[in-house]
Amino acid sequence: MIAAVRGPVLHIGLDHAVVEAAGVGYKIHATPGTLAGLHRGNEALLLTTMVVREDSMTLYGFSSDESRELFALLQTVTGVGPRLAMAVLAVLEPNALRLALANGDTKALMRVPGVGKRVADRLIVDLRDKVSAADGMTGDAGGATNGSAPAATVADTVIEALTGLGFTAAQAEQATAGALELEPAATSSVLLRSALASLGGPR
Repeated sequence: MIAAVRGPVLHIGLDHAVVEAAGVGYKIHATPGTLAGLHRGNEALLLTTMVVREDSMTLYGFSSDESRELFALLQTVTGVGPRLAMAVLAVLEPNALRLALANGDTKALMRVPGVGKRVADRLIVDLRDKVSAADGMTGDAGGATNGSAPAATVADTVIEALTGLGFTAAQAEQATAGALELEPAATSSVLLRSALASLGGPR
């Protein structure tokens, strides 16, 4: 079990980063908020969870224990796998997710692509008593360090993330442009959440 990877960042993609550790490059899937806190060539530490399938071994990375724990907890719900759990964390930071579950806020959960009314209800029923809105006050720190990035770079990152989540390029560009008009100085993670909210509904 690989629980953490530390080393220089070799590559940053729309849904993953490659981090070198002991001469090996590890491909680690992460949310846009976490990826926004990484910089190519700089050293990074990502807490990881390995998901093993018959034909694959996939690493998922997080900037906080809280996010990693919620990732595991989400997958205890029937019908929620690693990909959907990552989509939830991409749209809702830990505190927002806890509040949505505690308050039975299906609309907030349904902003996640792939989460319809039935899945949202199941998440609330299964997890409401397992999480506390008061637990964990920091959220996913990865999205808080991107304020000085050029707007074009931030927009490109968000557009790539949206297309990776299943939206068309035209939808992604329009939603990102609209979100930028409302919040010109937003970080990529904030911009992504705003764009997803305007698009709404599962893909």
